[in-house]
Amino acid sequence: MPELLIELFSEEIPARMQLRGAATLERAINKTLLDAGVTPEGVKAFAGARRLSLVATGLPTRQPDRREEKKGPRVGAPDKAVEGFLKSAGLSSLDQCERREDKKGEFYVAVIDQKGSDTAALIAGVMPDIIAKFSWPKSMRWGDSDLRWVRPLHRVLCVFDGEVIDFKIGGLVASDKTEGHRFMAPGEIQTRSFDDYATKLRAASVILDTEERKEIIASDAATLCQAQGLELLEDAGLLSEVAGLSEWPTAMICAFDEKFLALPDEVLTASMRGHQKYFSVRDPKTGGLANRFVCVANIEAPDGGEAMREGYERVLTARLCDAWYLYHQDRKVSLQARIAELDKVTFFEGLGSVGDKAKRVAALAKEIAPAVGANPDMAERAAGLAKADLVTGMVKEFPELQGVMGRYYYLAESGLTQETRPILRDAPDGAPQDEVGNSSKPDTIKSPHPEEPSRSEGVAKDGKQALTSQQIADAIRDHYKPAGQDDAVPAAPVSVAVALADKIDTLTAFWAIDKKPTGSSDPFALRRAALGVISITLHNKVRQNLFHVFLSNFKRLESVHLDSIGAHLTHDSNLVEFFHDRLKVYLRERGSRHDHVDAVLEGPGGDLHDDLVLIVAKLTALEAFLKTDDGANLAVAYKRAVNILKAEEKKGALPDALIVDAGRFAEPQEKSFFAALCDAEAKVEKAVASEDFEAAMTALAGLRAPVDHFFDKVTVNADDEGLRANRLALLARLRAATAEVADFSRLEG
Repeated sequence: MPELLIELFSEEIPARMQLRGAATLERAINKTLLDAGVTPEGVKAFAGARRLSLVATGLPTRQPDRREEKKGPRVGAPDKAVEGFLKSAGLSSLDQCERREDKKGEFYVAVIDQKGSDTAALIAGVMPDIIAKFSWPKSMRWGDSDLRWVRPLHRVLCVFDGEVIDFKIGGLVASDKTEGHRFMAPGEIQTRSFDDYATKLRAASVILDTEERKEIIASDAATLCQAQGLELLEDAGLLSEVAGLSEWPTAMICAFDEKFLALPDEVLTASMRGHQKYFSVRDPKTGGLANRFVCVANIEAPDGGEAMREGYERVLTARLCDAWYLYHQDRKVSLQARIAELDKVTFFEGLGSVGDKAKRVAALAKEIAPAVGANPDMAERAAGLAKADLVTGMVKEFPELQGVMGRYYYLAESGLTQETRPILRDAPDGAPQDEVGNSSKPDTIKSPHPEEPSRSEGVAKDGKQALTSQQIADAIRDHYKPAGQDDAVPAAPVSVAVALADKIDTLTAFWAIDKKPTGSSDPFALRRAALGVISITLHNKVRQNLFHVFLSNFKRLESVHLDSIGAHLTHDSNLVEFFHDRLKVYLRERGSRHDHVDAVLEGPGGDLHDDLVLIVAKLTALEAFLKTDDGANLAVAYKRAVNILKAEEKKGALPDALIVDAGRFAEPQEKSFFAALCDAEAKVEKAVASEDFEAAMTALAGLRAPVDHFFDKVTVNADDEGLRANRLALLARLRAATAEVADFSRLEG
């Protein structure tokens, strides 16, 4: 069957927009075909540096004829309703409609027969609109045309069944021509089928498929590294970006001066990745980076890449010299001394400076520390320094290194180093110098704190001090974590305290000024902050009442920023409810059913639990219980009991005092049910008090048989008012007993 081939050829498309552009094109063409009643065998889009391409296979040359039935108003309906129906159906009179009947009466039906049109005409009609309304994150105009595109559009190739589809857009006329590689094969290419198109592009040094380009880059780069006994540092994000920058990727391995290895690995990687799009290389012998990097060119050079390699190395050397200078200039000023600078940086309007936030986080970390097993003074110290690296030259240049650089600087100030590399004693050629013309050398930098040890053989004065410094340094680095779903969760106690304090302060601060997330907007990433608190809390089994922690920080905010936040500040459970919503998302993503989660979010009195570990413990026990026959059957029996109580409540017939009187039992099943219930209540109370929810569920499981026998043999709504009230009281006791563990009324199915 015929195929459709489309290519939109332009100037270089930003790599981050290419796959999204291909997906948008694929959706638009798919929708057009399906709306017209055409079902293709397959539609696939491709993205590259200068083109979006699409092929749709298995298309008919003509759309099928279609009959559509449109139900209208009832016979005798008002004239306005009839007029609207006729207009929507494209009819002029009710005589063109059929009259049919159903159980509600007689109504009109418009039967519309549509003749299928040529598929080529369909494509010609929609393509200008698809291109004109194409959604890009950013677009531009050029020349005299009103057309907007991500970059100037040069050609539109559109061929169906071997023939060019004739249409115009923005001064461009659709054709069967495209171009090859900008430098290696810049000539014009004519093609009228996808196989021929892909073949000719490859011959013209263009690899169409992004995934194929990624595989080539990853494979060639790994091979180059292995040949030198090294390992490529995997970076999926960089790989995708580089694959989008090149149509004919050519990997080559280069080197930089070994002296730069005195810089932290993260600085080297940031310089290579952020500025130059180079891949870092690891030395398996040391576990650290090697003085090598892999770059990807978009051309095969006739000299084997020697000239390009020299250029790549020269540019990176300049970048590394800048990084080297910033690193050693930063180390001349201690983190403690930088805290004052944070007071000059606004955190958010109405919430003071970053320095104010640092003080709040320090106080909150000290408060949280006992709950996570951390030393309060250490937590306070780490939290107070956590934001100090934001005003360093290195973090200003590489914002992604916030926290990371703070850790390195604190370790250096404390006389610690984890590095096994040689100290850089001479400034690299071209490195910036200080004010008096002397290059800074890391081995000559003095400790900013006279009371702290200077670096000596890379070891602190004693093991205890070294351990303390290491924990504080790690907390400075880790307090931003987890930054996403796949990021590591802090586990060291001091790190946990600071990470929790930082995120909770952010949440309460924005809550206090009424900057809460909406359904479509979360500009301050508060959902991510809440999920971070949840991940850290559950991963480390941190037992704390979130409401009390929130309230404590609200009071700090209130005391310092009363004028700006007083109008919005509330100490209600709203933020706890927000956490419950995030917790539901977190748990559902890990396989828990939403009704199971809902069943454990509240206590017996309907109050919201704010101990996340307690909620998950109850959920785990409930899920295990409901997988058993006793659990599933008891849930059914519970619903029957609750439905009876609800029915009586609606009728207003439920007695005011639901007190069980053992002397009024008339049936043996009542007695056995009550005895089992009393036994279960005692066991549940004891188990819940010790938070042994599995034992509590086991105790409830013992009610299964007595409850079944009760419902089989006993009529709850007896004629005798006394018997009826006593039996309803039994059911109410059952409802109350289960509520100690979970709200079974929330369970579905």
